[in-house]
Order: sequence, then C-alpha cells, then structure tokens
Amino acid sequence: MKTTVRYLATAIAIVASLVSVSYFTIACLAEPTKPEAYKLTRIFPADAQSSVTFDDSIIATSVLDLSQGHPRIIVPVSNGVIAALDGRTGALEWQINAPTPEGQEAQLISTPVIIGDKLVILYQCLEKGVRTSHRLAVIDLTQQKLDDTTFPILVLSAEKPSADGLSTVKFNPPTAFSHAAVKHWMKPSSRWGNVYAAFGNAGDTQPFHGWLFEIDMDAWQEQGEKQAISNVLLTTPEAECPVTIESGTQEMICGGGIWTPGGPQLYPTGDGLELFVPVGNGQVDLARHDYANTIMRVRPGLQFNPECDAQLCKNFNASQPDSACMASCKNLFIPRPAAGNTPLKPSNHECDNKTFWECLAWMDYDLGASSPVKAKLKNGHSVLLQAGKEGAVYLIDANHLGTQYDRLQIVDVCGTPTDPCKAGWMGMIVTQPALTYINDEPVVVVPTFVPDNTHPAGVVALKIVLEEGKPKLKKLWHYPDPINSKAVQSFRSHPSLPVISTLGKGAVAWVVDIGNPGTLYGIRVKDGALMVKQSLLGVGRQLSAPLIHGDTLYLASIMPGSNKALVEAYRIELQN
Repeated sequence: MKTTVRYLATAIAIVASLVSVSYFTIACLAEPTKPEAYKLTRIFPADAQSSVTFDDSIIATSVLDLSQGHPRIIVPVSNGVIAALDGRTGALEWQINAPTPEGQEAQLISTPVIIGDKLVILYQCLEKGVRTSHRLAVIDLTQQKLDDTTFPILVLSAEKPSADGLSTVKFNPPTAFSHAAVKHWMKPSSRWGNVYAAFGNAGDTQPFHGWLFEIDMDAWQEQGEKQAISNVLLTTPEAECPVTIESGTQEMICGGGIWTPGGPQLYPTGDGLELFVPVGNGQVDLARHDYANTIMRVRPGLQFNPECDAQLCKNFNASQPDSACMASCKNLFIPRPAAGNTPLKPSNHECDNKTFWECLAWMDYDLGASSPVKAKLKNGHSVLLQAGKEGAVYLIDANHLGTQYDRLQIVDVCGTPTDPCKAGWMGMIVTQPALTYINDEPVVVVPTFVPDNTHPAGVVALKIVLEEGKPKLKKLWHYPDPINSKAVQSFRSHPSLPVISTLGKGAVAWVVDIGNPGTLYGIRVKDGALMVKQSLLGVGRQLSAPLIHGDTLYLASIMPGSNKALVEAYRIELQN
C-alpha cells in the first residue's frame, strides 16, 4: 500500500508527479472533430480567478447535501477544512475546521458520510508531522456548525488480543491512517444507525495493521463518546512485526491495511448486513487469524469467521496456498491465478523466483487497493467482482467467497526490458468499479493505467455472462481502442474513480484522466462510444469520484501553477 504515501505529498509534488501530460501531448491526442451526443458547459468556476479555492488538496470525494432544499456540495479538504458550496453557483455558503488539540493540525483524507442532516467526518490530528490521534466528529448541516454537544468528539482507541493469546495489539495512531470512505448502515430500530471507520497506514512502516471500527451512533448520542465504539475488527493480530527490510508487507509481515478510497462495501441483508472488506498486503496465516491480501465477509457486530475447512487448511502456506483450502472458505477470498492465466512475471525480473502470492506482496500489488462490487445475474445468483492492483479482475461467488469463477487480466503489467516502469508501486488498477445492467446482464466499468510508454490503458467495460451455467467475464470494450496510439499516451497515472449516469442516452460512464489540463470522458456503456470529451480548467484529482446530481457533474481539481484545489461543475446537455 505504498501508494498512500504519495497521496500525502504537497500540492506542488502532486502536480509535479502526476501531471505528466503536457499541453503539447494533449494537442497530439486531439481527435478529429466528431458530432458528440452530449455537450458539457462549465457552470463554475468561470475562470481560475473567480473560483472558490482551497490551500490543500481535495483527496476525499465530495458529498451531496440535499437537506436544506437546494443542492450543496460538501467539500472535505485534506487540511481539515469542511466547506459547503452552493451546487448551483459554486458560492461558498460556510466552512468549518475540524477541531484539534492546541498546536496540532487536522488531516482529512476519508470521504465523510451524511446521515439525515448530520455529516460524520473521520480525520487525524498531527503534531510536527506525526499522527497523534484519530477522531470522529459530527457537523450539523442545518445549524452549519460542529455538533459536539449531541455527539462529543470521539477519539478512537482499541486493544485486541494477539494471535497467540499471550499479548495484545493496540491501535497505534502514528502508524494508522484513515483513507477509506466512512460507511453507514441504518440498522433496524435505530435512530442514527452505525458507521464504520477503516484504517491502514500511510506507507508500509511497521508496526501497522488493518483496523475497522463499528460506531453505534445512538450510543454515542445517548451515552457519550466512551460508549460509542461497539466493536473492533483487527485483520492481523500480531503483537510483534519483525522485518529485515523497510517494507514489511514485502516480507508478508503484519500489515493488512484497509485503505482503498472506496472503503468496505456494505450490502443490507434483510434485517442485517454483510460488509465486504478488501484487505491490503501483509501477513496471511489462517491458524493465526491473519487475513492480509484477502476479501473478508463481515457480519453485524464485526463478527468474522472464514469458515474454511480445517482439515484442508491445516498446513496453510502463505507463499503457495492449497487450492482446495482456498476454495473451501465461505467468508474469505484469497486471490489466485485462473487456468490459462499467464504467469505474473514483471519485466524487472523481481518475481522470477517468486510464487504468484509472493509476487503480489513484493510488487505491492495488494488486492485491497480496490473495493469490490456485488452484482446479480440473470439466474438470480450473486457474484462479486474485485479488481487487483496487478491489472486483473476476479469474479467470485458472493455466497461462497472461496469459489473463484474467473480471473481476467485486462491491462498489461507495467514496464518492458527497454521501457522500465516509472512507478511500479502504483500498480495498474486502483479503483471502485462502477456497475450497471444492460438487458439484465451486469456490466462493470474499470479504469486502468500504466506508468510506462509502451502498454495501452484506459477504461474497460466487462460483461458478466453465463457460459454452460457458470459466470464468466467478457470484455465488452476498451476506451481508447488499444490499437490506437492514444491508449499508450493517456491514462499514465491514477485516474479518478468512475461513476455512471443515465440521462436520456442510456448509461454513460464518467472518468477523469489526470493531465495538464485533465480530461473528462463520458463513454456510453453499451458500446464504448465516446459521448463527450472535455478539457478541465485544472488537472483533476486522482482516486476521487465525480459527483452527479440531475444534469450537473462536479469534480475535484487542482490548478497548475498556483496548486490551489477547487471544485469544477459542468452541466450535461443532450445534443439533438
């Protein structure tokens, strides 16, 4: 999960490292003039000088507030500023600073969640660059102020038994980092429901672990902050994390962070729920309850039992897990190659003498880099689709996670012997796939990228079909076309997360390719036709999802030169 370190760089470093597409290159990528089905008109800002700007990046995804009779865009800025913009004009209505102890600064990276007219934010406090605490706070969107009377500031802490039962593992603020989106479940007979806050680390510095907190909002309000934490999940309960190299995850030690921007995915089930938790690289040992580089299905109360066959898994080997053992697990998915897959061997030869699982760890290709999505097939059966950082997509039985139906490599591994990968730690996919249905068949949209000058990348649509009664992944389209030079010149670094809209012309996927300027693409899902292509005022923002309300699209961006962050808004207009 080395990627997270890059997200914390200053705006100057972000622009320098990610805005690698020059104005000259954009000109080279220009397409012949074509009639487009959509037209985008920028609503705000009119220009760089007239916009509401922020001194730090907008890393989390903005959220839509409809509680006050008109659309407001709630902007979580990474320096702890929470701002409300009028969704019609972009005017600043109010802003609040996340509260910190005196002399400390706030850092807000996780996407907040709205519950009625309350906004729940998760942030970290730093002193001289070191994280000292992680906190939850509630903002009253009606009163436009911190609601610390009803919901006192909650400082997160936890201590869990270690795997051997001889010690404990404490939640350690300096090596914990909140990047995953906050999630909400309105449990039955509850006024406010539960929220879920996940943690990994900002890099691979040990000791670190994956933590997931369940917060009972009713208890928080009625009994105070000391009773708010109802349950805690620890992904790698190891009291000691002995490493011999800087990155413990390369050695498969501890780790197991929950860090993907989209966060765990929550699906209600009758009067309960299931949380699908994607876990990053680290230690995998079923006997010791270490679940790095997996997907965990977690129940209410953060109850987890992998339900793997004890006999088949008694000699579990993390470097070469037994296929029958992995297939036996009901609530745990461990990635593996599918029949016919090309061996995972990057051109730098670092995996030549490594197994598939060792290579995932060594190259930082953690499964937990992306969030899964659950889809229902025509026959009523449910599946999970999970993207891997190594450029593959996995198709999994949603009822029995050990069943892997398919694994499809949709983008080549970065680098060649003569064109080394510029940033191998980035991988080729970090996203939350967007799901829609065409003729009752699920279709998912997955953005890819490759930090080299050789391999094509872009937006890929996959259809989930039934072949001889078994689910299968089929590539529906790739934009830009892989044979086109544009596919090798664009999508060279993390793009935005994808979103799908339906406005008159059927389902359209929206993705921002980061550049100078950034480019917003609207692509028709059914066939991959380009509906609109729009140069942005700024460079865009990687791994942040555009927000669509009615016929308006909002996205986070950064202005090159000033490095100020802002929100750009575009009206989507249908063409005759």
